[in-house]
Parts: sequence; C-alpha cells; structure tokens
Amino acid sequence: MNFFGKKRTSAPAPTRNGGGNGSDPTSTIVTLRESLKTLDKREDHIQKKADQLLAEAKANLKAKDKKKAAHALKRKKMYDAQIEKIQGSKMTLESQIMSLESSVQNMETFKAMKQGQEAMKQVRKNVDVDNVDDMMDEIREEMETANEISEAIGRPVDDVFDEDELLSELNELEEQDLEEQLLSEPKADATPFNMPDAPMGGLSKDAVEEEEEEKALRELEASLAM
Repeated sequence: MNFFGKKRTSAPAPTRNGGGNGSDPTSTIVTLRESLKTLDKREDHIQKKADQLLAEAKANLKAKDKKKAAHALKRKKMYDAQIEKIQGSKMTLESQIMSLESSVQNMETFKAMKQGQEAMKQVRKNVDVDNVDDMMDEIREEMETANEISEAIGRPVDDVFDEDELLSELNELEEQDLEEQLLSEPKADATPFNMPDAPMGGLSKDAVEEEEEEKALRELEASLAM
C-alpha cells in the first residue's frame, strides 16, 4: 500500500539529439556499429565451439566410436546454423549502416546547398543588376574625366600664337627666299656682237692691182703643178 500518493513515473531519458522519441542518425550509426561488433564477437565464440566439436568428431571417428562422433557432429551443425543467423543479422546491420551513412551524407550536402542558396540570396539583396549598371556608368564617367584632366595637364601653357598667322608668315618667308634665289642667278650678256664695218666705198686702185697680181700668181702656180 502506498501512503504517499501515486508512484511517480520516471521521465524518459533524453536521446543524444535532445528529443524524446526521435533518434539522431549519427548516434544510431554508432549504436549499429556497436551491435555489429557484439555479433562479431559472438560469431567468433561460436565458431571456436564448432571447430572444437569438429575436432572431437574426428577424434571419436578415429577411435572407432561412431556414436560419439555423430553426437559431436550434430552439435557442430547446431552451432553452424547459429553462425548463419548471426551472419544474416550482420549483413542487415551493415546494410542499415551504409544506408544511414548515405542519408547523413545527403543531408549534410543538402544543408550545405541550402546554406549556399541563402548566402546567394543575401548577396543579391545588396548587389543587383541595376546597381551594377549604375556602378559601371559611374566608372566610365570617372575614366573619361580622368582622361580629360590628363589631356589638360599635358597641354602646353604658352601656346598663345595663332596657327593661321604662323602659316601665313611661313608662306611669306618662302616667297622671299624664292625671290632671292632668282636675283642671285647670273644674267645673260646683253652687249651686241660687234661686226666689222663694211667698207663705205669701192676698192682702191692699189688694192685692185694687188688682187690681180695675186690672182695671176695663183694661176701660174697651178700651171706649173700640171
């Protein structure tokens, strides 16, 4: 008889994930691996028993005691059947472990992808297409302004002469130079060639006689040469 009221029921022990009846996949994998180790130990123990019974059966058979040999062999078969069951259980546990590990990996991958998606959304809140276009326009304007400033700085400050006036002055200098070259060339002699004066009157008498004598002498020389 309970004199202190109803007996208190103990609260269920919390699991590793902090829940009530739920189970954490990671802790479940650990539990399954521990069970697998226990089955391995159990299988090793039973296998040793089966090996001992097989050796006993061979010894009895060698001693011509078939009854004891058959009894030992039957016990060995019982252990062999137990080993097969343990191996089946181990295969089931290993399959569950592989499935859970794959599920955990998929869950971690999904969490990472979800986190990446949220990060991309957060980035797009501060950087969108319109903001990028505005920024690029401002960059282009700043570059154009910088180029104009560079050109202004590189322009000579003493360039106060009119280019048209300079070209006109150069043309005048070229014309003056051409005139000087023409003036410096030697001129042709304009003095007329003096021809001998023609005789104003006829030949004198003496000249006529001398000419006749010379003519006679030439004729004489010609006749002697023949």
